[in-house]
Amino acid sequence: MRVCGLMSGTSLDGLDIAVVDFSLDNGKVRHELLFFDTIPYPAELRESLACLMDPNAPLQSVSSMNMYLGEMYVDYVKTALENSSIPYDSIDLISSHGQTIWHEPLASGNYSRPNTMQIGDISVIAELSGKPVIGDFRPRDMAVGGQGAPLVPFADQFLFQTEQNGRVLVNIGGISNITVLPPDGLGEKVIAYDTGPGNMIIDAFAAIHTNGLENVDRDGRFASAGKVHSDWLDVLLQHHYFQLPAPKSTGREDFGTDYSEKLWKDADRFNLSPEDKFATATMLTAKTIATEIDKFRVSHQVTEVFVSGGGVHNPVLLNHLRESLAGLQVEMTENLGIDSDAKEAFVFALLGYLGFHKEPNHAPAATGARRQTVLGKIAW
Repeated sequence: MRVCGLMSGTSLDGLDIAVVDFSLDNGKVRHELLFFDTIPYPAELRESLACLMDPNAPLQSVSSMNMYLGEMYVDYVKTALENSSIPYDSIDLISSHGQTIWHEPLASGNYSRPNTMQIGDISVIAELSGKPVIGDFRPRDMAVGGQGAPLVPFADQFLFQTEQNGRVLVNIGGISNITVLPPDGLGEKVIAYDTGPGNMIIDAFAAIHTNGLENVDRDGRFASAGKVHSDWLDVLLQHHYFQLPAPKSTGREDFGTDYSEKLWKDADRFNLSPEDKFATATMLTAKTIATEIDKFRVSHQVTEVFVSGGGVHNPVLLNHLRESLAGLQVEMTENLGIDSDAKEAFVFALLGYLGFHKEPNHAPAATGARRQTVLGKIAW
């Protein structure tokens, strides 16, 4: 089956498109990544999506954007494949994560429940693409007591666990998450959760510093020109999320634009330059990832760390991570045969392939779910 996986993350930078061939061979899933591309979102769309992440966003705007993104995803797929060797007609299934605009894994009250919302309507995608579509994966995990995230760890274990040594798979998108894989047969559980901000605060700082002209610290050039302020870093590390036990998940609700704007202003009491703010925020991401990995060095016999996501393009962030994880081998997921930019779109192609065939496609140990089930809804 040829599956087109679609992923748009919390960074709101664009739509990742991966085309993957899957097959079953003696009960094992074989895969080949045939194509990957990212089509950037225009600035106006990024701004509109960011506005919808406000809990007071107009319901009409959310509902309308849900339909619009379905149309846009189909247009983007067709545009991407026009410039490839992949015939559009060869696609058998589209698997779409959708755009998360709200994620609340912990909620209580008479009418409050853990909830999540990804928009980009799969019925619209199915109608306009002429393909079956699977999507809306996270609610089913919540229905069985999970937090609806992270979902990538299932694929990490499925694809990358070995008998020889422990590994940690790190994805640095808007939010950072880790999957800790003990050697197969060791007896330790696979553990996975969100460690905290990835690029989210750094990206928000870039927008503030450049008055919206840029939304990333490209190549870490702002951070490289500044110095980490240890006192402010200590303050940032007191955020309540870092004190929570795993499994846990987070998003813009904790580390989004409002929080980042507050941090930018709060840093002024330490008389920091803009570059120092970038340097410290970048260290915050590296430090919080490394602190969590360190907890499992011994118990899970960790010797290797593999990094994917947009954060791999920030050399300052990667250098901080390597320095904080002295003694561990820190590499890109290319060393495992997976393009570090393509990984999440590839993973949702895999989750879609398994879900379409009614096979379990999530890891309860990562999300806190009571049992394993099959995630995803299908629009024929």
